[in-house]
Amino acid sequence: MKFHSRSSVALLMCLAAFASAPAQQPAPAPATPPAAGSQQAPEQQDLQRRIKERMEQVEKFGWTRQGTGKLGDRAEIVIPKDWRFTDGNGTRQLMVLYGNPATDRELGTLAQEGIGDPPWIIFEFDESGYVKDDDKDELNADELLASLQEGQKAGNEYRRKNGMDELELLGWAVPPRYNEKTHNLEWATKIHSIGAPADEISINFNTRLLGRKGVMEVTLVCDPADLEAMIAEQEKILTGFSYIEGERYAEFRSGDKIAEYGLTGLVAGGAAFALAKSGFFTKFAKPLIIGAIAMLAAIKKFFGKLFGARQQD
Repeated sequence: MKFHSRSSVALLMCLAAFASAPAQQPAPAPATPPAAGSQQAPEQQDLQRRIKERMEQVEKFGWTRQGTGKLGDRAEIVIPKDWRFTDGNGTRQLMVLYGNPATDRELGTLAQEGIGDPPWIIFEFDESGYVKDDDKDELNADELLASLQEGQKAGNEYRRKNGMDELELLGWAVPPRYNEKTHNLEWATKIHSIGAPADEISINFNTRLLGRKGVMEVTLVCDPADLEAMIAEQEKILTGFSYIEGERYAEFRSGDKIAEYGLTGLVAGGAAFALAKSGFFTKFAKPLIIGAIAMLAAIKKFFGKLFGARQQD
């Protein structure tokens, strides 16, 4: 069965710990009570109970519904109307709840009001140092995609050995693009679980907000059908984002730590990281964890070609 609405996607995600296969399209409500011995009514009751319990857990993470959300000691985000914010601690609990290991880089999550269904906007910070944008005109989408797809093969070997579903990186939903005025880098990948219906596609939309000491990683979680509208919505929301004084990209000073990669490295590494956490971002019920280490090893040649000269300096 296929779920097309955001609330249905959330229902699947809420049951990630219980389900073992994609669900089927729910049948219309029966006109008469189920026959004696039918398991339909008890199953539906159990389903509703699990959803309620999961949503009660989510609410306990602590949410702020107005004002400004503090993203650690790095930045802040204005909480939009009809959205709510939880801090890094709540975000870590949210990730673990949906079958993903916490990274300890989580700083906050924006979620639309409701019962916890997407869209969500997740903020994490990578203290990698100041990322130079010298290669802003050298973002080769075709080469990056080919490298990531090669890495996906290594990731699938890991998944097979660990009894996990294999993933297919279909291509870009949005090719890598950089705004040198706002220092925002963004891209989106299309992901498919091999063996699932062909139209079951997950999209990870990624934004990187460059700062003086690292990069704020922003991930939009939404149904693919809502992507275009949500990209526009997120763009408005991020106008309310700002690094605090001393953390802004323009405040770079001689002697600050320089990241070992540029924009190309952000896309390659960031896309691999998003796939590694695809259990959180896909619209399927099962958590889909990929071997990120294996995947990154497979694109080592790509990094070496781009940054080998720098490493020798």
